[in-house]
Amino acid sequence: MKRKLLTPDSKERKTTDRSLLFTIARQAMIERGLEPDFPMETRKELAAMSGPAQHANDIQDLRHLPWSSIDNDDSRDLDQLTVAESLPNGQVRILVAISDVDALVRKGSAIDDHARHNTTSVYTPAALFPMLPEALSTDLTSLKENEDRLAVVVDMSFTEDASLATWTIYRANVKNYGKLAYRSVAAWLAGEEAAPSKVLETPGLDENLRLQDSVAQRLMERRHRSGALSLDTIQAKAIFDRDSLSDLQLDRKNRAKQLIEDFMIAANGVTAIYLASKNFPSLRRVLRSPERWNRIVELASGFGDTLPDEPDAAALESFLLRRREADSEKFPDLSLAIVKLIGRGEYALDLPGGQPPGHFGLAVKDYTHSTAPNRRFPDLIMQRLLKAAMAGLPSPYSIPELEELARHCSEREDDATKVERRVQKSAAALLLSDRIGWKFDAIVTGAAAKGTWVRLFWPPIEGRLEKGFQGLKVGDHVHVQLVHTDVQRGFIDFVRDLPAKK
Repeated sequence: MKRKLLTPDSKERKTTDRSLLFTIARQAMIERGLEPDFPMETRKELAAMSGPAQHANDIQDLRHLPWSSIDNDDSRDLDQLTVAESLPNGQVRILVAISDVDALVRKGSAIDDHARHNTTSVYTPAALFPMLPEALSTDLTSLKENEDRLAVVVDMSFTEDASLATWTIYRANVKNYGKLAYRSVAAWLAGEEAAPSKVLETPGLDENLRLQDSVAQRLMERRHRSGALSLDTIQAKAIFDRDSLSDLQLDRKNRAKQLIEDFMIAANGVTAIYLASKNFPSLRRVLRSPERWNRIVELASGFGDTLPDEPDAAALESFLLRRREADSEKFPDLSLAIVKLIGRGEYALDLPGGQPPGHFGLAVKDYTHSTAPNRRFPDLIMQRLLKAAMAGLPSPYSIPELEELARHCSEREDDATKVERRVQKSAAALLLSDRIGWKFDAIVTGAAAKGTWVRLFWPPIEGRLEKGFQGLKVGDHVHVQLVHTDVQRGFIDFVRDLPAKK
């Protein structure tokens, strides 16, 4: 679909939906202090690279294992591979291979400086703004299918009850035998579809993935028994027909996403423990006990439920499970309210002998971010710390430098999240821009002095209710009419569609 866009000189030109959203995203990044473009120095460094990092002879060769990646359908910046192995006494060995990005992106280089400035890739409906140049993140440092690559391997074994029995970390050569996608793997594991062709074509991959899935299910159950929170917020993915925005589809959690999530949580935990065992500092990913716990208690009370006076993750998890069972339709909105009250995660420096606050939402004490060095700068920092510790070298970062990086990475992550949400709202406004006057079924998601908000049942878009909101409360079903959209600002306005008086 072609849209009209006003340029600064006020001359009209035609642009596609994708290019319009790209322009909005790029401007939003600049306003937040993020750099959407790579400086000339980074391009010069990239041009001097002749290929992926060379395979060292003094590290393990694990290319014979049936490694595979599971990610989004369109992901090419592949950070990790996984594989499983059955052991005696019901134990299972899980290996997570993480791309050795540091082997090519050296600390203090121009590419590293740009990554350090943005600290994260920014994912918007129109385009990905990668932390590293795509020639690296989707090629030279990506764990691409059928390519030999260097990796840092987190090697863990779990007992039948999903307890961590042993662990170690080392460098290795690996090879991805199957680039798989969340949706198709999840449908296969659930028995809804046939196995993806790559699973059928690769000897042993079918059995290996089923073994991984069984361990992941037990890891998830164990975490939730400890108080990990079952939250399910609404996420929508923009669907394009070439360059025209055609729909927003729900992007829900599934079994394959859960598999990768639980293995990454385990690998991140072992990484934190390993560095502590070597008396190394680390950047922990923390989510502190909610300061607004009293508001969460009040929220539960409104449902006729009771929570303890002090923050208790296990009690909150039990409440969430009861609410999901009682009203699955409204559960995403309750989840979002809980997420907002808990607060956002952040990076914090952990010194040797320290007592990190842990992650309230995941119910784990030792946790970091280390499994996505192509996409997040804290993960690249952790990789450098790991490699130094393994080699018996001093930390490549000073304590003051790590303190500043923890603060900077937390702030930049918040900036990136706001950009992504901003462009997502613009995409929603764009999709509805030619539907002024249309009527929709919706649910009230927010009702306070600052405004009343509703979410359409389809497409899954939220907007402000400008008229007819009196007496409404969260969870009420309403019929609304679209009256206004502002694509540039991401605004969507409705009025309540009341039945005509007789």
